[in-house]
Amino acid sequence: MKTPKRIQPLIEDGIVDEVLRPLMSGKEASVYVVRCGDEIRCAKVYKEAAQRSFKQAVLYQEGRKVRNSRRARAMEKGSKFGRKQQEDAWHNAEVDALYRLAKAGVRVPKPYGCFDGVLLMELVTDEEGGVAPRLNDVSMSAEQAIEDHALVMHYVKLMLVAGLVHGDLSEFNVLVDEYGPVIIDLPQAVDAAGNNNARSMLGRDINNMTEYYGQYAPELLATRYADEMWALYEDGELNEDTPLSGEFEDSGEAADVDAVLLEIKAVMEEEAERRERIREANEED
Repeated sequence: MKTPKRIQPLIEDGIVDEVLRPLMSGKEASVYVVRCGDEIRCAKVYKEAAQRSFKQAVLYQEGRKVRNSRRARAMEKGSKFGRKQQEDAWHNAEVDALYRLAKAGVRVPKPYGCFDGVLLMELVTDEEGGVAPRLNDVSMSAEQAIEDHALVMHYVKLMLVAGLVHGDLSEFNVLVDEYGPVIIDLPQAVDAAGNNNARSMLGRDINNMTEYYGQYAPELLATRYADEMWALYEDGELNEDTPLSGEFEDSGEAADVDAVLLEIKAVMEEEAERRERIREANEED
């Protein structure tokens, strides 16, 4: 097949030997099966910001630290250089998350590095050596659903202990090989302590997975892992060995609706300001 433009430099540098075929195209990237020496891997080619359909990226980037002060100022200003740095940060976030989570014991594809917007990583395969299916393409018994749900909840817990929330976890971002679930697609992973949206994103991630597995084991729908995990996390009592029950009792305190509305308003204002900075920078360019 014709080599994608973004992968061509990797072939010229000897990092990739051959592009075998396209694997999938999503809202943030296109993925290809490639050959690197004797190994078959996958190359995730990130789309440019203007082409991505991933919504509300500003919510996910909150709390991400940029060590270089010049880059941080450029990203804040929204200049051409700043937009480039923001794109690089978005790409590198997935590489960093993959290394961080693999070290924490979460099953994720092994990364091999990110080169100018192309992430090389392990190709997760099934028992026959073909590409492993996504969870949404897999049927299972009630017993298997309960077992795999418990394993995914364990992975989500390990992610939280490592300080990360996936932020977009669903049956479409989980592969299933002969050993079980593998978590994928992590460029939007958020800092659990530094992002004000981390709690709600954790709840959404867990609800998505519970609803999917609950199709096969309805008893899972009554579990409350998100509330249980976050309460333990806030109290400093969550670690890799913390047992989870899926049970949680509400404190009885009334929800602070005003605080939630203020938080939503602040996020919307921040996004509006960011868009205005980008518009002004584009006009300057």
